Amino acid sequence: MSHPSAASGEFRKPFAHQIAFFRGKLGNLVPTQRWDDLQGAAHDQAFMVAGAASADLLTDLAAAVDKAIAEGSGIEAFRQDFQAIVAKNGWAGWTGEGSVQGEAWRVKTILRTNAYTSYSAGRRAQLLDGNFPRWVYRHGDSREPRPEHLSWNGWAGPPEHPFWAQHYPPSDWGCSCYVVGARSDASVRRLGGNPDKQLPPNWQSIDPRTGAPVGIGKGWDYAPGATVSDAVRAIAGKIGSWDYQVAKAFMGSLPQESVDALSDAYRALPSTADDVRRYAQRVFEPNPDLPELPPQRTLGMVRSDQAAEIAQQAARPIEGYDFSLDASAVGHVLRGHADDAAERSRGQRGVTAEDFTKLPQVLSTPASIQVSGTSSIGETVVDFARAIDGETYVASMVIRGKKRRTLALKTFFIRVSGK
Repeated sequence: MSHPSAASGEFRKPFAHQIAFFRGKLGNLVPTQRWDDLQGAAHDQAFMVAGAASADLLTDLAAAVDKAIAEGSGIEAFRQDFQAIVAKNGWAGWTGEGSVQGEAWRVKTILRTNAYTSYSAGRRAQLLDGNFPRWVYRHGDSREPRPEHLSWNGWAGPPEHPFWAQHYPPSDWGCSCYVVGARSDASVRRLGGNPDKQLPPNWQSIDPRTGAPVGIGKGWDYAPGATVSDAVRAIAGKIGSWDYQVAKAFMGSLPQESVDALSDAYRALPSTADDVRRYAQRVFEPNPDLPELPPQRTLGMVRSDQAAEIAQQAARPIEGYDFSLDASAVGHVLRGHADDAAERSRGQRGVTAEDFTKLPQVLSTPASIQVSGTSSIGETVVDFARAIDGETYVASMVIRGKKRRTLALKTFFIRVSGK
């Protein structure tokens, strides 16, 4: 298991327990004025961003953080999303507003805090699943290490030791310490620990300034994920091979209203539009030096009202489906709808990779949804159409329900105004 980057708070790859923990919070978006309006273990079951008080703002922020964690996107993508969310919601008065440095600090704090706590909570559930008899505290190699955290580095204790109740990391803003599991003294040493190390005498001393043990930040004297570890373990155990399933994993445990709002917010993120454009660009302009494209690319869950409308037309249920595209579909668009001269002859224009940035918008807010027939292999085709800047974008999706339960892109074309 790779550990989060101490510099960025991001991950190489998410894992099931981590996503199960974070998405378990998304059904409870809590408006706040200050960072300490939500205390300790209450963070295990609720999502908040200090100063974010409106439901729409919180939903947009939750979708952006979820995307950054679940898809492992970088802090620059999250920064882009954050800026768009602030502008869209007219959010003013947030801490850090008004300067480049302030915004950079706030963006990093929001992402890093949620990334580390979800990682740590998910890791705790994994440790319990593994029945490790020893847990080893490891310092995160931060640039400005806290002396107390260094003093705990390498200590190994059983999961039931009282140390873990308040010292399980992260233990303060920016803390990147973590815990690993060991089965023997030899494995403790192999993981960088010392089986003979004792905790310093003051590990239980309370700092009167914070009300927490010395070395623990105010409000951080709890073990992230401890109150929901059993639920996280139960849910995460249902997911096997899930590189593609990450888009849908654990969404079924949230209220439908939350799933709908988060899915629309996901499709509205600038980083989502950029991801789809880049995916299409890789097909339009192949580069053998780049890694192979993932087989599918999700565009979030189908909203429940859309599912009901399609189900009525198609006479089949599609609850729990997402939208997706794959390289084959993008290739079909390239071959069938990218030649501008040919497209103009039939009242359309050539599709470019840049046009794919509109696809999430078309799927979230279509002017019409129409079952238009079946594909050559018998899949039901559903057309989503929307007028944008005087042109009509049409995304033809096919219903695939045996394995993937998705509305997958079949083709994408653009009608010219007046045609």
